Amino acid sequence: MQTRLAPVLLASVVALAACGKKAEAPPPPAPTPMPAPAPAPTPAPAPAGVSLSSVSLGKAVDADKKITAASEVFAKGDTIHAAVDTSGSGSAMLVAKWTYTKDGKTVPVKEDSATITPTGPATTEFHIAKPDGWPTGDYQVEILLDGKSVATKSFKVQ
Repeated sequence: MQTRLAPVLLASVVALAACGKKAEAPPPPAPTPMPAPAPAPTPAPAPAGVSLSSVSLGKAVDADKKITAASEVFAKGDTIHAAVDTSGSGSAMLVAKWTYTKDGKTVPVKEDSATITPTGPATTEFHIAKPDGWPTGDYQVEILLDGKSVATKSFKVQ
């Protein structure tokens, strides 16, 4: 009976060993990492804006609106030009306020405005003329950029 028992015992041990050892399940898949958030877009640089470079006075201008005959003293019959040089880009409002002063009283002569949209250096021209002649005395032109006074030029008519 021992000879018959050995194969049965061996089969039982093998069966128990097979049952006792569980097959290892494959590990669960690693979680898919969340994609990194996209970097915030870099904001566009703020427009540089328009700023005043200079104001020139004279008796004549060229095709580029630049003063060709600079002066701060004018004759009664002269047309008086103000060339306003700006830099930067964007939209801006330029105003030229012309005044006359005599005996301590300042009187408005003329006010001009221009909306400009430069993309770099630009020149805007303002002028006053009086066919019957300017009274002799002291004058001034004040330049405003978007409502703020940015330059004043004084001149004389003799």
